[in-house]
Amino acid sequence: MRFLLTDEQREFARALDGMLGAAGVPAAARAWASGEHKPGRALWARIAQAGVFGLAVPERYAGAGRLPVELAVSFVELGRHAVPGPVVETVASAAFLTRLGDAGAAAAGEWLPRIAAGDAVLSLAAGAPYALDADAADVVLVVEGDTVRRTDAHGPVQPSLDPARRLSRPLGGTVLARGPAVSAAAAHARDLARLTTAAQSLGLGRALLAATVAHVKRRTQFAVPLGSFQAVKHRLADALIGLELAEPLVYAAALAVAAGAPSAGREVAAAKAAAGEAGYATARTALQLHGAIGYTEELDLSLWIRKARPLRDAWGTPAECRTRVLEG
Repeated sequence: MRFLLTDEQREFARALDGMLGAAGVPAAARAWASGEHKPGRALWARIAQAGVFGLAVPERYAGAGRLPVELAVSFVELGRHAVPGPVVETVASAAFLTRLGDAGAAAAGEWLPRIAAGDAVLSLAAGAPYALDADAADVVLVVEGDTVRRTDAHGPVQPSLDPARRLSRPLGGTVLARGPAVSAAAAHARDLARLTTAAQSLGLGRALLAATVAHVKRRTQFAVPLGSFQAVKHRLADALIGLELAEPLVYAAALAVAAGAPSAGREVAAAKAAAGEAGYATARTALQLHGAIGYTEELDLSLWIRKARPLRDAWGTPAECRTRVLEG
C-alpha cells in the first residue's frame, strides 16, 4: 500500500494552503464566533471553487467523484488554517445522502450539486443531541436509529470551548427516510466525518508546532533563545513525533475508505484517535511554551489552541475510537 502523496496531491495541498493563507481566515473565524456568517460563507465559496467539497460528491451530481485521499489532503489544510464552519458535517452529509440510495434520491438531487458548488452549508447530527453550526446551516440532517429527518429549526446556541464551534439542538423537522439504509448510510458518514476530523487535527497540530518553533526561536531568556533549552527541545520533539506517527494512519485510513476495505472503519478510528491526541498534545505544548499568552483573545494562536480539544473529541473520543479498533 502506498502512503506517500503523489506530486499532484502535494501541489493541490500547496495551492490550497496559499489560497487560505491569503483569505483572512482568522478574521472570518472571529466573525463566525460572534454569529456573523457572511465572511465565513465567502470563505466557504472560495474553498468550493478550489474543488474541496466536490471531492465528496459523485460526478453525476456535478462533483469530482468520491476521493477520500484528496479529501484528507484538503482537510489537513483546512485544519492548518483553522477554517470555521461545519466543513466536516457538510462532506459527511454528502456521503450520507449518496449512500441513502433510492430513499434519499430527491434530497441528493436537491443538495449534492449545491454542496459541490459551495452554495449549501449542511450540518449532521448522528447519534448526538447537538448539531454543529445549525444556526448557519441551510439544513440539518438528524439521524436517530433508522430514521433521518431534515430541519432548519434549532434551539439556543450553547457555549463551547471553541467559540467558533457553535452547538445547538435541532428541533422538529420532517422525516426524510426510514429503514436499514439509514443506519448503513449513517455509519459510512460517521467514518468520513472521523477521517476528515482526524485530518483537521493533523493540520492544526502542524500549524501550532510551526508557530511554537518560530516563537521559541525569537523569545529569549537569560540572553539566549528559549528554544536552545533542552527541556523545550524535548517538548517540541514529542509533539513532532506524535504528528509524524499520526500522519500515515490518516492517509492509510483514507486509502481504506477509497477501496471500500472491510477494515476501513477500524483504520479510520485508529487514525482519529492518534491524530486527535497528537493535535491536542501539540496544543498543550504550544500553550505552555507561549507562556499561556496563546490562550488570550488578542493572539490569533488562540483560534487554533481552543479548537484542538473539541476536534479530538468530535465524532468519537479517543476512548470510543480505541473501542472501535478493538472490536475488529
